[in-house]
Amino acid sequence: MDQNCVFCRIIAGQSPSEMVYEDDQVVAFLDLNPAAPIHVLIVPRDHIPSINHITSDQEALIGHLFTTAKQLADSNGIAKSGYRLIMNSGPDALQTVFHIHLHLLGGGQMRFPMG
Repeated sequence: MDQNCVFCRIIAGQSPSEMVYEDDQVVAFLDLNPAAPIHVLIVPRDHIPSINHITSDQEALIGHLFTTAKQLADSNGIAKSGYRLIMNSGPDALQTVFHIHLHLLGGGQMRFPMG
């Protein structure tokens, strides 16, 4: 756990969040500044700063982020109408929290760039 990481603090229960899903590998909670009617962040429990830090032994975990997103899209009623998955890597991509996370956005017609 990185005490300077807001997502690590959320995972540890030290910072508030509106949790919508959790298991032994990931947590999912509502984004504080939603860019769509449904905007969920899916975050691995392991602190991985960016996509560039993913190792081959974490491939199953990364796959689990996507299957969790699929499950949450279904449970939120947006699987058939469509949704967007986004993962930013680095400052130029506007990654603001350096703990990988997958944005699940849906519930309305998508606009560019996000939401």
